[in-house]
Amino acid sequence: MNKKILYLMIMAFSFFMIPISLMAFEKPPVNTHMESSEIPVEIREMIDRLNEIKSLDKSSLSRLDRKELRKEVRAIKKSVRGSGNGIYISSGAIIIILLLIIIL
Repeated sequence: MNKKILYLMIMAFSFFMIPISLMAFEKPPVNTHMESSEIPVEIREMIDRLNEIKSLDKSSLSRLDRKELRKEVRAIKKSVRGSGNGIYISSGAIIIILLLIIIL
């Protein structure tokens, strides 16, 4: 008898928890594109330099010049990617997120 009551309570509790976790909240879309005024000056200069390199006529350049341009492009892209526009999550937040995923 006790097992039946326990199972009924667990089943009732799970029915109450499922709709709560499935509720979706409507949020306005987040604009991920930055305006040109929000981009730092150094990064804007690097992007302008990349556009200049793209517009160059590379057929008239020597092999060494093209190699130097490729190195410069790689360095600029690496510095733009690592400019601090990432998301950082602390280890405590990761543990809490994992616990919530396991529980729900």
